[in-house]
Amino acid sequence: MKILLDAMGGDNAPDANIKGAVKAINQIEAEIVLIGNKDIINSKIKEFYGKDNISEISDRLSIKHSTETIEMEDIPTQAIKHKKDSSMVVGFNMLKNGEGDVFISAGNSGALLTGATLLIGRIKGIDRPALAGILPAYKSRLLLIDSGSNTNCKPINLLQFAQMATIYLNSTFGTPRPKIGLLNIGTEETKGNELTKESYKLLKEKSEQLNINFIGNIEGRDAFSGAVDAIVTDGFTGNVFLKAVEGIGKFVKTSLSESLKKNILSTIATIPAMPGIKRFAKTVDYKEYGGALFLGVKKPVVKAHGSSDEKLFEFTIKQAEKFVMNKTVENMMEKFEKINSKSDINSNETLNAENKL
Repeated sequence: MKILLDAMGGDNAPDANIKGAVKAINQIEAEIVLIGNKDIINSKIKEFYGKDNISEISDRLSIKHSTETIEMEDIPTQAIKHKKDSSMVVGFNMLKNGEGDVFISAGNSGALLTGATLLIGRIKGIDRPALAGILPAYKSRLLLIDSGSNTNCKPINLLQFAQMATIYLNSTFGTPRPKIGLLNIGTEETKGNELTKESYKLLKEKSEQLNINFIGNIEGRDAFSGAVDAIVTDGFTGNVFLKAVEGIGKFVKTSLSESLKKNILSTIATIPAMPGIKRFAKTVDYKEYGGALFLGVKKPVVKAHGSSDEKLFEFTIKQAEKFVMNKTVENMMEKFEKINSKSDINSNETLNAENKL
């Protein structure tokens, strides 16, 4: 198995990308190919590890040279079309041509979605691929879809997100009948904007037919209660929700740390409670859950957080190996096409009705 890693994408590239790969390599069985400018990567290898060649660290680490980088401010479609030797486009082409089994990037989200859609291709029947991010929840995990790739959605998209979430949680994590909620400002069926109200109606109408365990609207405050396995929303709302959660997590961690170290008495009192504190910190640390898989494309593409540090790259790489081993994308293709071949959800009549929004 080969994991393709965009070494030049992300706020902390290439340092965090390289260090994360080196940390992960002895915890996985796969090879890792770092895609980027070989001169820059080799100079960093020399600086960090005192080695002249990355293969001296592990014979399962290698470099694929590329000369360009897609920047965060680049226009996605233009970047994918014109920066053909960028680390991202090279990675997509390697994945497409069977030179790797999964591609990871912390770069421009729009470009990643565009590249995944144009170069890798969508699964038949899926209108828009979506980012599926995993977050911690009470005695469980929470899948957030879409967590940032589609800012403008229609009800048909949210219905398909619910389908993909159901298949993903069932095939990858063994959740028998994942509970799917629609993110909203209230639990009542009549709450929300036009998108959420129409999406609620469509989910309610089609859930039994499509084997979706739809439990209704979910407010943000109940998202982590363990009562729901996946939250469906548009990418704009989902990304705001995701970043707010990450910000709260950092606030809690910083505030707790300062409180425990406030004086000598609180520091001493912390010692016997430290194992429990560490368990709690590990549970709520989103970095433990790695990146977000692009559901809806024909091969595994993983979006790492733009601000990923070496720890997050390490966990994302380990997570990506599991995606391949569990045949997540293959299961998605097989089950999605099987379900939809028996339904009329993608019929012209249904799509035309939804396109009126």
